[in-house]
This record gives sequence, structure tokens and C-alpha cells, in this order.
Amino acid sequence: MYLIETPRLLLREFTPEDAEAMYGLNLDPEVIRYTGDGPFPSVAEARDFLERYDVYKRYGMGRLAVLRREDGRWLGWCGLKYHPDKDAVDLGYRFFREFWGQGYATESGKSCLEYGFRTLKLEEIIAHVIKANLASVRVLEKLGFSNWTPHNFDGHEGMQGMIKNPYFVQ
Repeated sequence: MYLIETPRLLLREFTPEDAEAMYGLNLDPEVIRYTGDGPFPSVAEARDFLERYDVYKRYGMGRLAVLRREDGRWLGWCGLKYHPDKDAVDLGYRFFREFWGQGYATESGKSCLEYGFRTLKLEEIIAHVIKANLASVRVLEKLGFSNWTPHNFDGHEGMQGMIKNPYFVQ
């Protein structure tokens, strides 16, 4: 049932039952401040999005629901996303504000990178971040992202970082 397990977290594919949590997550303007996304208009729209979210079958990866191991609480999401237009995979995450600053983004991000490198055998993973989002910049740097280049992030000044597969041998 769970794709990834860490000491504190369980990560799994989204299901339509995640609609209420997804709706609530994107309702907080601070949570979506640096994402370029808007809120879902309703729980039904969030459910529709999740029912159409077929990237796991199409690309073998996608964003994952992040649950707290101790009580099953839905904290947010983290995961890898394939961009066919760039032939690149990025790491992304989003958590309810009440869980910021507790290491969940770093812990889930690290486990997703390891999954991408060890299981999916990816050569590199990128991440995009708006420069003003200092907390996310710190998380990505802790995870090992470097080689930062300027990136237009939905009209905002952003950066793109990259990390190479440390297990990859040519």
C-alpha cells in the first residue's frame, strides 16, 4: 500500500479519498504563495483532479500523499514529476502550514530522491523554486541540490537546482 516508508512518514499514491485534504491544502494562501497554483474551487473539483491523475501509470512516478506514521494524519504531498516537454524529473512538495519547520519536507524529499535514484535509476533530478521562498531553498540545499541557474517560475524570479544520482555508475 505504501510506496515509501521513513521513520516518521508513509508515502503512497493519491486516491480520490484525498480530495478533502487536497482541497484544504490549496485553500491556504500561504501554502500556495510560491507555487503558481490556485485553490481548487471545491472538494468535488479536487476529487475530479485526483481521479484523472494518471501519471503513475503513464510515467511510473508522481506526487505522493505524505501521512504521519504515528497516526495516519495527512500532512501534505511530496514526490517526483516527469516533465515530457523537458524530458526532466523534478522533486516537489507541499505541506499544511501547521507542519512546516518540523523536517517533513526534508525527510520525505530525501526518501523520494533515494527512490528516484535507486529504484527508478534516474541520472538526475531537478527542482524549481521561487527565490523568495527561503524555507524551500534551504530544504533543497539540505537535500543536496546545487548548480542553481535562473528560472522563470510562472512570472516570478526563480531558480532551478539539480542533483545527480550518487549511485549511478556509467
